[in-house]
Amino acid sequence: MNIIREDRFVWRVKKENSMNVDAVVLTDIKTIEDPQFREAIKQLVNVASLPGVVKEVYGMPDIHWGYGFPIGGVAAFDAKNGIISPGAVGFDINCGVRVLKTDLKVSRIKRDVQKLVENVYEIVPTGVGGRSSLKLGKKGLRKVCLEGAEWAVKAGYGFEEDLKVIEDNGKLSFADPGVVSNKAYDRGEDELGTLGGGNHFIEVQVVADVYDESVAEKFGLFRDQVTVMIHTGSRGFGHQIATDYIKLMRDKLKEHNLDLPDKQLINAPFDHKLGQTYFSAMGCAANYAFANRQIIGHLVRKAVWKVFGKDVKVGLLYDLAHNIAKLEEYEIDGKKKLLIVHRKGATRSFGPGNELIPEVYRAHGQPVIIPGDMGTESYIMVGTRKAEEWTFGSSAHGAGRVLGRREALRRLSFSEVIEELRRKGIAVLSRGKKTLIEEAPQAYKDVGFVVDIIDTLGIAKKVVRLVPIGVVKG
Repeated sequence: MNIIREDRFVWRVKKENSMNVDAVVLTDIKTIEDPQFREAIKQLVNVASLPGVVKEVYGMPDIHWGYGFPIGGVAAFDAKNGIISPGAVGFDINCGVRVLKTDLKVSRIKRDVQKLVENVYEIVPTGVGGRSSLKLGKKGLRKVCLEGAEWAVKAGYGFEEDLKVIEDNGKLSFADPGVVSNKAYDRGEDELGTLGGGNHFIEVQVVADVYDESVAEKFGLFRDQVTVMIHTGSRGFGHQIATDYIKLMRDKLKEHNLDLPDKQLINAPFDHKLGQTYFSAMGCAANYAFANRQIIGHLVRKAVWKVFGKDVKVGLLYDLAHNIAKLEEYEIDGKKKLLIVHRKGATRSFGPGNELIPEVYRAHGQPVIIPGDMGTESYIMVGTRKAEEWTFGSSAHGAGRVLGRREALRRLSFSEVIEELRRKGIAVLSRGKKTLIEEAPQAYKDVGFVVDIIDTLGIAKKVVRLVPIGVVKG
């Protein structure tokens, strides 16, 4: 694999052998030279060999190894001649992030951060075994699949204005509950409104730095403001849908998938019946995730009101997906083409004027949310036209792991992780010690450096930096 340096943060693997397009990695030399990231870059090269892939495939600065398709990867396929792949979307379909903005300043809440964290922990079920009090049954879940976040608002979780600042208004219209298995419905029945485990979190944060006053004002952000970030997805419901369709594609499309560079890249032609049914099932999982974050977001609102009073304003800044496949139109070789864009551990980063951005942000570009790891800063950025012209309107989604979960458990101890968080003044609650160790700051890249690369390349621009003061983990 011959990796050519084109610029400070741009590396290219030229099309060769079975590759249909080049693979481009947007990162620093340290990542490129680190042997553990070579496997992720090799995965990106494998993606560049898939049928119908167009232009280039991209690895974001937070790239690391994933199931078949690297996390931090972006690839687009011709909607007529290309494919759709569950591994290129991820098992946690529409894992994503939302940020709530309050009118509180940190000076008002400092003494009660622990109380707020405790209230959030009590009101939101967390952890792998966290169970919801909502018992909808299959019929109720089918409505969630169709309506997404809109269902949650109708059920009393939030307000109509929330829907205006969610990607796709929190509802994908191509979802079809009829193509979802009973096993998926069973797994999803008692998880709606739950956080889950792993790297999912609810984090109380403060705006520490403002880089672009004009855009920050448009986003309703200001220095010393208290915000809350929520990171979760479609839970076991989405995982089961991915599992089901990987098996179906393996069983029913053996000939099509005969020469795959990696069996984890199992796929279906997008215009094939199985490709279309997976797309519709994926839409159901995405809508489940939008509803899930909407419910949790409103439960967090209630926790804030319980501690600080109902006069506190708690609005939604934005909610976006970072494990998804979307139909979008781009110019390829001088012609407009409809593409199925896969973003796995990557987010949309649309620039000013794009009609897919909520009207309130359209003149400036969409909010791009880049969470750090537990205990370090996060960023709100703004999308750019350069991203639309270059990376299929995509940016990174977070810090990116440098230690696997097993390695983190081997190297780190619970006491040292807790001590570091306490030293930083961060109140933390978690269902288990193991998760805190697995998600320790040492297990992740420096998110500030990831964001600086994105900003330097111009595929998103910095607006504000957020620092944590309280964390709830699964």
